[in-house]
Amino acid sequence: MKIRSESFQTLAREAMEDKRIQQILALVGPAIKAARDQAFKALDDPEGLLARGRDIRERSLANLPHLLEVLEEKVREAGGVVHWAETPERAREIVADLARRAQVRTVVKGKSMMSEEIALNDHLIGQGLEVWETDMGEFIVQLAGEPPYHLVGPAIHKTVDQIADLFAEKIGGPKKESPEQLTMVARKYLRDKFIRADMGITGANMAVAETGTIVLFENEGNIRLTVTSPRIVVSIMGIEKVVPTLEDMTVILELLPRSTTGQKAATYVSLLTGPRRGDEKDGPEEFHLILLDNGRSRILADPDLREILRCIRCGCCSFVCPVYQTVGGHSYGWVYSGPMGSVLTPQLIAPRLARLLPFACTQCGACQEICPIKIDLPKLHLALRSRFVEDPDWEGGGTFLDRLPMKLGAWFASGPGRYKMASWGARLLEKAISPTGSGWLTPGPVSRWSRKRTVPSLARPFSKRWPELKKQLQAGGERT
Repeated sequence: MKIRSESFQTLAREAMEDKRIQQILALVGPAIKAARDQAFKALDDPEGLLARGRDIRERSLANLPHLLEVLEEKVREAGGVVHWAETPERAREIVADLARRAQVRTVVKGKSMMSEEIALNDHLIGQGLEVWETDMGEFIVQLAGEPPYHLVGPAIHKTVDQIADLFAEKIGGPKKESPEQLTMVARKYLRDKFIRADMGITGANMAVAETGTIVLFENEGNIRLTVTSPRIVVSIMGIEKVVPTLEDMTVILELLPRSTTGQKAATYVSLLTGPRRGDEKDGPEEFHLILLDNGRSRILADPDLREILRCIRCGCCSFVCPVYQTVGGHSYGWVYSGPMGSVLTPQLIAPRLARLLPFACTQCGACQEICPIKIDLPKLHLALRSRFVEDPDWEGGGTFLDRLPMKLGAWFASGPGRYKMASWGARLLEKAISPTGSGWLTPGPVSRWSRKRTVPSLARPFSKRWPELKKQLQAGGERT
């Protein structure tokens, strides 16, 4: 997927002015969260499951180099081929070389954020290949010429009527009215692609080191066809997605669908261990696994930011994030959106292209609370903000105006006299501002913030409140 040239502010403003998008976001987020909450409540020990999932992800990262070596060995023992790709460019080259060698003409793809990350579709089409997304949501946005809107729901921003118009225009035939009819249109259209496909490409929800197995979750059956019909299958996986054992896999298998869509289990779970054996009728003749780094080794070595690699890509953080629920997925400008995208994107692409994303966070903590792995996303946002403002290695650091408010805040907070002076000045300013924040002395940036909010009143200083609190505590003690 290409990086959008427009700024986050520009894309966000467009989304906030789109009434249709606002209506969809208001419906989808609460519905997914309610289903998720209900799915976890049905468990006998939901907290136990969550704790096991967190432990698995942390153990996997702690032993990542060893697990990757074991995974490579087991994939090869099963008859597969492992390729290491440090960059997106190298990953694209590997896929294109495999296609040329095998004289591939048609490619079918399962839903894969990794292929979006390396912009694979455009590269293969540029090589003269016919490339088709087969996940319904991905198929819709491919026909529309748009990037996915969300990790899990690529086309959640589209209405049924929009999809009906799109299919009538791109596929042809009379306009269909219902989701069931539209599904049958896509099914019939894509079935021919599966039959003709020479290569199937998937991502990976995870890989099991002890067996060399690639694990794929889905609800439509398209991935099952993608890995069984073509002669060659290629799976592209970020190096952080490995887990040690099949037993660990079963924990994530129970955890991920609940966090993603509120399902107790995925409709289809495909376990791909090498190409087909001599006595098997289905499956590819060749299986290739591409292990992509693209900055993940650097993130793993960073003690302040490595936590984001525990993410299992469930996408639930977006559905409780007040920023995502206001600006939507396309505003983030690249593959990953929502709170996890605001943390991951600046570390995978040139920081100057994503420097605003860590600031797209209210620090409300809802993302950390709902995260099944309990990644401290608010803390990671703050760490990245600090990098952008203070660290010259991050595209030259921030501007003087970026640093000035924090410098002033630190100076005023460094001594009691300065702190009292700041409090006194703030109270004078508060008196000049009306309760709605529309007072004529409100500074420009504050007036923009307060246009739709009430400026909160400053709390009374603790030093002023202490005599009253002391009397109340003493009176309570006497009554006891």
